[in-house]
Amino acid sequence: MPSKSEPTSPADPSDEFPFADARVAPSTHAQLQRDSKYLLQLYARPDVIFTRGEGCYLYDTAGRRFLDMNAGIAVNALGHGDKEFANVVAEQTRNMVHLSNLYHHDYAGPFAEDIVKSLPKNCEGGLSKEGQKVFFCNSGTEANEAALKFGRKYGRKDLKKSEAPTKSTIVSFSNAFHGRSMGALSATPSPKYQTPFMPLLPGFVHAPYNDLERAAQVIDDSVCAVIVEPVQGEGGIIPASKEFLQYLRKRCDEVGAVLIFDEIQCGLGRTGTLFAYEQYGVAPDILTLAKPLANGLPIGAVVLAPHVAAHIHPGDHGTTFGGSPLATRVGHTVFSRINNPHFLTHVKEMGQHLYTACNELANNSPLVSAVRGKGLMVGLQLRDSVDPALFVDLAREQGVLVISAGNNTVRLVPPLIITKEQIDHAVVVFEDVISDMESYIATGKDLKV
Repeated sequence: MPSKSEPTSPADPSDEFPFADARVAPSTHAQLQRDSKYLLQLYARPDVIFTRGEGCYLYDTAGRRFLDMNAGIAVNALGHGDKEFANVVAEQTRNMVHLSNLYHHDYAGPFAEDIVKSLPKNCEGGLSKEGQKVFFCNSGTEANEAALKFGRKYGRKDLKKSEAPTKSTIVSFSNAFHGRSMGALSATPSPKYQTPFMPLLPGFVHAPYNDLERAAQVIDDSVCAVIVEPVQGEGGIIPASKEFLQYLRKRCDEVGAVLIFDEIQCGLGRTGTLFAYEQYGVAPDILTLAKPLANGLPIGAVVLAPHVAAHIHPGDHGTTFGGSPLATRVGHTVFSRINNPHFLTHVKEMGQHLYTACNELANNSPLVSAVRGKGLMVGLQLRDSVDPALFVDLAREQGVLVISAGNNTVRLVPPLIITKEQIDHAVVVFEDVISDMESYIATGKDLKV
């Protein structure tokens, strides 16, 4: 465990504002008030306005520096202000940004080819076969919407157009998060997200995550698709067991259902391998990707096994902006940099360092009930009486940005370029935060915010 150190210093030593949000610069406060008059308030944001980033750091209007341990919710794999990324964006915007899918361009095809050629060949399942196809869209939610539609279409493959579907049920699992549009939301079994928008789409069934017995019961001949995250992100950084994913593969084959792996958050190097599923030895029939795919530019991708792609035809789905020259050229550049043995080795090493340090932290505090994760996707689960929002606030006051997740978890998903020294500093701050929280308990204060 690293030793105690001073909080991260502001970029400007003369800055009079401490990290605590209680004292906000008057200009910042005025801007926040002005913005609130016009912006729909869908997020509980702290009173901080960020103006620029560099590597794993963000800087606010007061010049304060923050270590970014959430990377835009697992998006900024290459960090902030990356020069190669910026140069590609600038060059392509001078050339051509948008074209629509009515015409061909130079970048989508080669990018799709590299994705297909990078798929693991030693995993059992649909994407291990030759002839995979790629569909580009704009986000993770859109990727999952497309995947669900493709699963439903595949379920109709033996029917005439006029016949009613008999194979249309979609199975998802507890603690899952697949998106906020109506289809993806219907596959996200959380009252928090679903209740305000009832009724949702019919034909969705949910089962406990990592429960083989219940999966066997719900995946029957009426099921056209099963969607699952190999490592759940929003649900609390919960990895699937190897036996669970292997059983889903087996059961989908038995009933003729499509197996969808949602790697929106856990894919593209985040867990230490290019795709999370290669650590399980089983391949899906459809794979969805997004968050880090273009390091912050909106893009999503759906990869289809050949037997699924064969049943998707022109007019079945579409997108105006998806697969644009800008998004696919930038995405290809980012993907190529992540898909590098040295880069992925760095992620594994830093992930192990973070995981080990967090476990030591947990062993020294009764406030942390579990540590979970793979690679640079680590969750600190706090005991039930502790609100992770307080942890998030206290860490931010010391210049480290973290976010929460389900199951009372603090989610750590930093840029994949993070260094050992930066991890050590973050863990020192976490020590201080937990010490403060333990002091609150000793004085009888409520740890729920």
